[in-house]
Amino acid sequence: MTGSLHISVLLAEVVTALAPKAGDCHLDGTFGVGGYTRAILEAADCTVLAVDRDPDAIARAQTLAQDFLAPEHGGPNGSRLIPLHGRFGEMDSLARAAGYPNVDGVTLDLGVSSPQLDEAERGFSFRFDGPLDMRMERDGPTAADVVNEASEKELADIIFHLGEERYARRVAKAIVTARTTTPIRRTGELAELVRRVVPSAPAGSSSRGNIDSATRTFQALRIHVNRELEELDQGLDAAERLLAPGGRLAVVSFHSLEDRRVKTFLRQRSGRTANPSRHTPDAIAGKRAERAPTFTLTSTRPIAPSEEEIARNPRARSARLRVGHRTDAPAWTGQEAA
Repeated sequence: MTGSLHISVLLAEVVTALAPKAGDCHLDGTFGVGGYTRAILEAADCTVLAVDRDPDAIARAQTLAQDFLAPEHGGPNGSRLIPLHGRFGEMDSLARAAGYPNVDGVTLDLGVSSPQLDEAERGFSFRFDGPLDMRMERDGPTAADVVNEASEKELADIIFHLGEERYARRVAKAIVTARTTTPIRRTGELAELVRRVVPSAPAGSSSRGNIDSATRTFQALRIHVNRELEELDQGLDAAERLLAPGGRLAVVSFHSLEDRRVKTFLRQRSGRTANPSRHTPDAIAGKRAERAPTFTLTSTRPIAPSEEEIARNPRARSARLRVGHRTDAPAWTGQEAA
């Protein structure tokens, strides 16, 4: 399957937010096909640590590194682009192991890359029939394992909480009924099953937009298989530890589950959350510790793509960019961050 051209969402806005300068080191925690990494490297004579959990993405990073050779100040591969295979939730340990205890910018693109969506054998998309896989690292349980082994209640909870699918119980019941006859192993099988039990949006309705009825179920399974929300929480904490004072954090999210987590993290770390009541037990006991903000925000509102960008790239329509500037305060760690 020939993949479509991947267009990095909010690319200009991300580069503007990061403001790379000569001599900087930035970390792209979701390299994908390298759109953000290339733009950062072209914007300034800096270094980029390219992190990805997908072995295919790391292979692409190693190829792209040849376009940015700079032995005088590059990494061990003689390039300003240094590929690092691993999860962005471990970015601080990955960066330290590569010889970079701090970085000047971190960017995260929380969407699935076009190669993952467009390659049927990866099993991420219902647009092409393929094995029901969805693993970013090609390791561990697949989506087919979850679909065929989880209980009806577990499936309903996954689909409702991670896909925000109002018909989650109906979908879970249909899956359990179908798998008693034959295991569900293909994306096409699952998509057709979901479409039979989830009604399409009426013409002109905005309640579910123009999305395919299978979209939310596939999103839920992908997030569950890859533990994406847990990874996001770990990645935000790791970025806080890794960023140098004055460093920038830029996060592009594509659905409300992710955006809420990023918004909550930045509001908390910038001191914009409401103070707890003085009548709480900890406050009465004098145990409440004041914590210095680790980020400042230029805006509490996310940056959305323009109508022109959405017209060029429909995948951008739900994207939101949030940005934080690192202060010199110590990172909130352990129970302090709870």
